[in-house]
Amino acid sequence: MKGRLSPFYFCANIMKNESWALALRIIAKLTGWIAFPVIIATFLGSWLDKRFDTAPWLFLGTIGASFIVSMYGLVLNALKEFKKIDAEYEKNKEDKNKLIKK
Repeated sequence: MKGRLSPFYFCANIMKNESWALALRIIAKLTGWIAFPVIIATFLGSWLDKRFDTAPWLFLGTIGASFIVSMYGLVLNALKEFKKIDAEYEKNKEDKNKLIKK
């Protein structure tokens, strides 16, 4: 009974379901495209402002550039994932039609 209540048992059962694993993978990719450029831009912009004494303009410029990079990455990755999902849907639809015709 104790083994069934552990978080590792719970996570292992969830991860057996492929849709959960796919959803978590997509969320991790898209979250990375949001978080990492902004974090890098924050530190880079602060450093540049201190170095060139331009506060807050280089900071705001790097944050703006990171927003553009994030949106570009998000759109590209979302389109890739939509194409994968659409291809899988079409494959399942064809398989279902083959079964019906038999």
